[in-house]
Amino acid sequence: MTSPASTSPLPDSILLPSLAVLGGQISVNLGAAIAKNLFPVIGVEGITAYRVGFSALILLAIFRPWRYRLTRKDVLNLLVYGSVLGLMNLLIYRAFALIPIGIAVAIEVTGPLAVAMLSSRRPRDLFAVACAAFGLYLLLPLQGSPGSLDPVGVAYALGAALCWALYIIFGKRASTLQGGQAVAWGMTVAAMVTVPIGVAYSGTALLAPSIALMGLAIAMLSSALPYSLEIFALRRLPQGVFGMFSSAAPAVSALAAMAVLGELLSLTQWLAIACIVFASAMAALGAQGSKR
Repeated sequence: MTSPASTSPLPDSILLPSLAVLGGQISVNLGAAIAKNLFPVIGVEGITAYRVGFSALILLAIFRPWRYRLTRKDVLNLLVYGSVLGLMNLLIYRAFALIPIGIAVAIEVTGPLAVAMLSSRRPRDLFAVACAAFGLYLLLPLQGSPGSLDPVGVAYALGAALCWALYIIFGKRASTLQGGQAVAWGMTVAAMVTVPIGVAYSGTALLAPSIALMGLAIAMLSSALPYSLEIFALRRLPQGVFGMFSSAAPAVSALAAMAVLGELLSLTQWLAIACIVFASAMAALGAQGSKR
């Protein structure tokens, strides 16, 4: 039998891991804001190469995944998992270049939301789907829709959402590997996909020491630091609570972009983000409730 403490932790026991989740989200979005400022300098592809390439080196150094043997099935899963991860990073940065960061992230999180909803069989989850659909309606540049976004940027964000959904599916299959193998090898495969593209587009501009240092900072803020904080939080928070906090990512992204880049959203766009955040929170709490 599960003890009450494991399902309903005391407020002081969840404060620190909750702050860790928030800190991870702030770190990711600060990294995204810095990256967007560098887009005109070395392009989206160059920034993606820096973020994924440096992240792969950091994770390889931390986890040293070559110490463990991989099966053929593991290799195939990691190839798909890593390729999708690299493509997801490239597509979301492409979206950031064309539409506000908060809106791009709100569209992107519909990927994991769809995975959660498709695995659910409860009627009340239909309300969450309706909230997410209404939020997307307010954002997408459909005929008669209040949205006024660049349709190409929206398409990139939707592509990133699809990649995130596939990332979850294949990441789950690779998650049985030991000692951080999945994330280290996955990021390495992602680097093998994105770094050549970045080099092809940005060329020798990637070799400038000042730009390389900024790229390293982006990798630390966008991957290494938030991953570490999330691992800390996941070990101490129930999955549903963690998911509920994580569902605030679009709102945190919008606030960070407003503070750092001056990206202002309309009331309709904030309403759309609120609908998607609410749907994501319902899905997270629903997943937690279904496991009890």
